[in-house]
Amino acid sequence: MAKDWLEGIEDEYDVVVIGSGLGGLTGANTLAKMGHRVLLLEHHYQLGGLATWFKRPGRHIFDISLHGFPHGMIKSCRKYWSKDIANRIVQLKSVRFINPQFDVETTFDRDDFTKIFVEKFGVERERVEAFYEHLAQMNYYDRDDRTAKEMFEEFFPGRNDVHRLLMEPISYANGSTWDDPAITYGIVFSNFMSKGVFIYQGGTDQLISQMTEILEGNGVTLRKNCLVEQVHVEDGKITGVTIKPRTGETRTVKCRAVLSNANIKNTIFELAGKENFTPEFINEAQAVRLNTSSCQVYIGIKRGESIPFIGDLVFTSEAQDFSSDELTSFKTSSRTFSVYYPETRPHVEDDRYAIVASLNARWDDWKDLSDEDYEAAKTRLCEEALDGLEKYIPDIRSKVDHLEAATPRTVKSYVRHFGGASFGTKFEGLKVSMALPDQLPGLYHAGSVGIIMSGWLGTINYGVIVANKVDSFLRS
Repeated sequence: MAKDWLEGIEDEYDVVVIGSGLGGLTGANTLAKMGHRVLLLEHHYQLGGLATWFKRPGRHIFDISLHGFPHGMIKSCRKYWSKDIANRIVQLKSVRFINPQFDVETTFDRDDFTKIFVEKFGVERERVEAFYEHLAQMNYYDRDDRTAKEMFEEFFPGRNDVHRLLMEPISYANGSTWDDPAITYGIVFSNFMSKGVFIYQGGTDQLISQMTEILEGNGVTLRKNCLVEQVHVEDGKITGVTIKPRTGETRTVKCRAVLSNANIKNTIFELAGKENFTPEFINEAQAVRLNTSSCQVYIGIKRGESIPFIGDLVFTSEAQDFSSDELTSFKTSSRTFSVYYPETRPHVEDDRYAIVASLNARWDDWKDLSDEDYEAAKTRLCEEALDGLEKYIPDIRSKVDHLEAATPRTVKSYVRHFGGASFGTKFEGLKVSMALPDQLPGLYHAGSVGIIMSGWLGTINYGVIVANKVDSFLRS
């Protein structure tokens, strides 16, 4: 008999959380600690959203997005999750940038980055410090129409090499281009430029396992393999959700509030329905631009084999000059290698290595490929990733026993985001996300939007911010 994934759930909860990305998980945990009855639903067979993992034959474990996040994650995890989780966050030793314009290795903290600007790029220290201070004072509510490119030109005129060093890591972190508003760059860069780049030691599988234990301990009801098909609205208020499990009967559960961790466009147009919003709001939501997507190549190293230390994060490109268009093009030569050494999972008996090549990508380049062309494109991604790695690990091909590629179509399949968007929406999405409950009382959103698209830290913090708003609503 097929498993009923909804077995044991109640008929009514205070709030239903849709999606188990870090924003959904943190929002659910925060609300449960406030005393609310919470049901969290995830359509995938694993929790975590894009902060998850998968296993493959050969005892391989691959993290989807473990590298890397700012120092602020330690404080947020200690405050909103647990001291044990916070204590497992450690700094990466080496971040490298290798391209025709420069070859740089850094710890990516403020002192080391400043030294590189001054000694390698010949930029005056006063100019670098003035740039940092300007970023630190940036505020979402300030009227600043400059693009990131215009801001770079103001501080470092004519220095494409400097612009590249500044922009490239943030583009990989949240999909920003230098045509986006300067503030979407500034806030994220300032977070990273505090004390370096960090990783969770233990792997995403261990992290999500710990979070699951905490959630259940706080009374959250968790259900995987359960797709929310519809958010119900009566007389302008949230009344419940319809849930379709992978196996078992479809059910409707009552609730007073919904916290959606889905893409904001999915939330409005698929879950709630545009008929429940004003025409003006729908026009504004339709105008919100989706951010870019991504491709990954997962490279598994044979059991018993090892690779030399080449850096933790290695940003590589063959492009002569930096360009946001080149970075996201279908045949980009720009990719980042996230290298997972045995210390990533010190609890695992064998010393195991893995490498993930990440490339920014555009949905339109992938969505209409025929099956034959799609498979050929994935094969190309894998071969080009190995070609790139051979420059640093000449015998890499003899060490690999697992190789596979993911694309924007993979992202859409697993997280269901419009356009396979890995990084949510552009800057204007934040206003729409924040205005959601003004349009439809009881409906809230904690997904990747605007300046909140800064990876794990922004996601966790936005989950807390929105959970507090849900709490105020439920108590009103």
